[in-house]
Amino acid sequence: MRQVGLPDAIRSEMKRALRLEYWTLAWIGSIVIVMYLAMGSSQAMKSAWLEDLLSLVPAIVFIIAAHFERRAPDDKFRYGYSRVNSLAFLIAAVALVSVGGFLLFESAKSLLMQEHPSIGLISLLGHEIWLGWVMIAALTYSVIPPVILGRIKLPVARTLQDKVLHTDALMQKADWMTGLAGVAGILGVGLGYWWADAAASAFISFAILRDGVYNLRISTAELIDGMPRELDSEDIAADARKLEAALNAKYPDAEIRMRESGRFILVQITGVANSENIMAGIEPLERPWRLEIASVEIPSSVSER
Repeated sequence: MRQVGLPDAIRSEMKRALRLEYWTLAWIGSIVIVMYLAMGSSQAMKSAWLEDLLSLVPAIVFIIAAHFERRAPDDKFRYGYSRVNSLAFLIAAVALVSVGGFLLFESAKSLLMQEHPSIGLISLLGHEIWLGWVMIAALTYSVIPPVILGRIKLPVARTLQDKVLHTDALMQKADWMTGLAGVAGILGVGLGYWWADAAASAFISFAILRDGVYNLRISTAELIDGMPRELDSEDIAADARKLEAALNAKYPDAEIRMRESGRFILVQITGVANSENIMAGIEPLERPWRLEIASVEIPSSVSER
């Protein structure tokens, strides 16, 4: 049976997740402004600034998806809006891949062209100081909020089985990793290693691309009705495997199909003799609210009796 709106079991956690995302918009927004004012000509600083700017995307699409997910089915969308979460997951994954791809391209270009970034002096309160210290201070600030937000979001994402929020937590990880790489790059330039700035960006880009590509593959599989996946890997979800085995044991002659719709596992059972108490004797999932029986089809030879 299809659920309408958000299950009661996760409403409080969803409210917490929304609060976290609004805090993310506020904190990351302030980081974007600070980084823009301090970035100068540093490639690592420019990369970190753009990465912080793009990291707003998962938070925004999560808020929008949560708004639509609460809607009841209507004349235009008879199955409701639960799959808007799947679309939001795809957008968040594309944002993560874009960040990694941009960082890799820009850093590779700087290394190949042997660009020598210059970090000069600025006048501050009547004193001349190295601009690199200002950049490092800005990057240090850019590291702190993502570390806190990312660590808080991960357990909430697991409770909600929300891949968008999980991808956003990975984006927070990319934020603080990029910030630390930027600090290393600026210090390297200050010591005379012209390549340190771009090399630091290139190193971080591979980790971001890896997370982005695997999320992109999972989100694509979800949209084309693949088997439910684990939150943090491409493996088939343990809940889905366990449920499939139990249903196959109870209904050996039936065809069992599963797919993921946002945070829900949809099950289609074809070839059972009786549609009543279809789940009787089946051990409940760890999160029972995830299960939806999409349809039960009784063979015509049985239904005509």
